[in-house]
Amino acid sequence: MESVTKLRKVGGSIVATVPKNLIELEGLVPGQTVKIKVEKIKKSGFGALKGIGPFTKEDERWMEGRSHE
Repeated sequence: MESVTKLRKVGGSIVATVPKNLIELEGLVPGQTVKIKVEKIKKSGFGALKGIGPFTKEDERWMEGRSHE
């Protein structure tokens, strides 16, 4: 299965969230090792990011910190 997700900064790392439906479908568990194929998505394209969901509070705090640079 394929999924689109947004990268977030957490501490000194960048993390990608695996959607719940993909976790359930693949039977993934915390601590399990998985292979991820990275493919950048162009931002121009109506509906290209459909399904990602709204920003979280952590995303908003990160964006506020970036605006001061």
